[in-house]
This record gives sequence, C-alpha cells and structure tokens, in this order.
Amino acid sequence: MTKRTTLQTTLAATTAMAIATPLAAQEADRTLSWAHVYEASEPYHTCAVDAGGQLMEATDNRLGIEVFPASSLGKEVDINEGLGLGTVDIIWTGQLFAGRAYGPIAIGGAPYMFRDYDHWEQYRDSDLFQELSQGYEDATGNHPVTLTYYGARHVTSNEPIETPEDMAGMKIRVPNAPLYMMFPRAVDANPTPIAFAEVYLALQQGTADGQENPLPTIQAKKFYEVQSNITLTGHLIDSLLGIVGGPTWTSLDEADQEALSTVIEDAADCVTEQIRQSEEELVAWFEEQGNTVTEVDITPFREATMEMHNGDMATWDQETYDRLQAIGQDS
Repeated sequence: MTKRTTLQTTLAATTAMAIATPLAAQEADRTLSWAHVYEASEPYHTCAVDAGGQLMEATDNRLGIEVFPASSLGKEVDINEGLGLGTVDIIWTGQLFAGRAYGPIAIGGAPYMFRDYDHWEQYRDSDLFQELSQGYEDATGNHPVTLTYYGARHVTSNEPIETPEDMAGMKIRVPNAPLYMMFPRAVDANPTPIAFAEVYLALQQGTADGQENPLPTIQAKKFYEVQSNITLTGHLIDSLLGIVGGPTWTSLDEADQEALSTVIEDAADCVTEQIRQSEEELVAWFEEQGNTVTEVDITPFREATMEMHNGDMATWDQETYDRLQAIGQDS
C-alpha cells in the first residue's frame, strides 16, 4: 500500500467517524454505540443521531450516543451477537434476526401477518408485544425497547409481475433469516439469502433476479437503478426492534434506563413518521426515474402465504398467532 493510499484510507476513516459521531457525543462521560445496517442518509440513522443529543440532555451529559451506519460494526447477525458480548450497546434489527434467539418474537416479521398499518401499530402497543419482548429478554439478557416502522415490503424485478405464477422460479434476494423465505416459497420462487451490503451488486450481476424491500429502502439503496419493475405486493408490514444489550442495560441505574428508553422510543417515532411520509411520495418518484410501478391484486399472494403461517416455518404457537390476529378486531 502506498503512502498516498494509506493517507486516503485514514482520511476516509476519519471522515466516516466524524459523520457517525457528532462532536457533542464526544463530550459525554460515557458514549454508547448504536449500530445498524442502513445508510447514513436514512431516518434509522438520522433519528438515532438526534437521540444522542436528547440523551445527553436527559442525563446531564453522563450518556451520549455514537451511531454506526451501513454495517460498519458488522452485518445484522454480527451486531445481534455483539449485544450480548458488550461490543455494541444498542441496535436496530429485524424481528427475524432477534427471532434466532427467541422464536416467538419473530411473528411480527412474517409476511401478511398484519392486515394493515393500523393492525401493526396496535400490535406494537399491545400486551402481546410486551410479553414477547419479555420472553426475548429472559432468553438473551438483552432489553427490547420498542418497534419502529420499516415499511411495507414490495418486490423489484426486471420482468413484470402481476400474479404469484409470475414469480415461479425467480431467484429473489432475502435477508439471511429463515422466515424471510416464507413469501418466496409460497409463490414458488427461490429465496436467495444475500447480505444487505451486497444486494446492489447481486442484482446488477444477475446473481439474484429480484429483491423485496420497502420503497424508502429501494430508493436509499438505489435498487431502482438495477431493477426496472416495482410490484406493490405489500407482503410484509415490517418493523425493526430497538434493543439495548444486556451488559449495557444492567450497568445503568433506573433513571438512566428510563432516559435511554425514552430517547429510543422517540427515535422510533421519528423514523416511523418519516418512512410513512416517504411511502406516500415515492411511487410517483420512481415513475419519474423510469421505473414501472405495478399495483396488483394481493389476494392470491396473501392466500398462498397465509397457508404457511402455522406450518413448519412458524416459530410461534397457535395461541400467540390467534392473539395477534384478534388485535383490533371487533369482539
């Protein structure tokens, strides 16, 4: 490596750290690391950065937050493991990754599990979610605080999709967690686990025929550049868990635990509001970029998937499933 290359690498690392760590965070007596796999431009990052200042104010500068975006502290599996090891303090993570340690909490990440956004919101605020969070904490020692909205997931491809049959044989990228394979399998596609940071290249090179993510993520990760079609399957009302690692949580007194929970909840509200707004605007934006956005009848997609809800891929019991489905229904 040349001296010039070494200098460029050092400058790049310094710049990245400056982005991840606002100067104010460096003034805290203790700085907590908050890791995620999303871009620094996305609300998962910007809202977490804002939380750092709020936490310093709430704790009289005892605690601050340093946010690490874009898998800079590891891929999703890595940061989940880091919670228990104490190498990362806070993470945003998919429910299905948390479900590796405690299966029932993954139920909210199953395709077509929720009727709509309102159903999801009622679940987030329900006793059922609190019970599942406690079960996860008992199993791992890590402390879930809340859910933040990730968006309705849709399919991108280079071939038009109008029915489940159009997805037969399609190699569709999914995150590396088993339950994400349910929807592709329900429509006879081939789920292909690929790390998030590698998806753009996989689509560009044809390693995968398509992928599925919410519209804001499709924009942020620029998948629309290498995929011509977006099909509004809405197959998953998805969300992320905000989790504090067990070693970190137990090291805090009750007042600081409450302050940290509050800023994570506020960050989740901040993300949810921005993602909801983006979803309303992005169909027209994608069409302006030259993409074809297709609204489909989701009924056959939903029916094929719901047949699998309590099959061999389920990590929850029938009672938990029935309780979730009953949320928001008239008695």
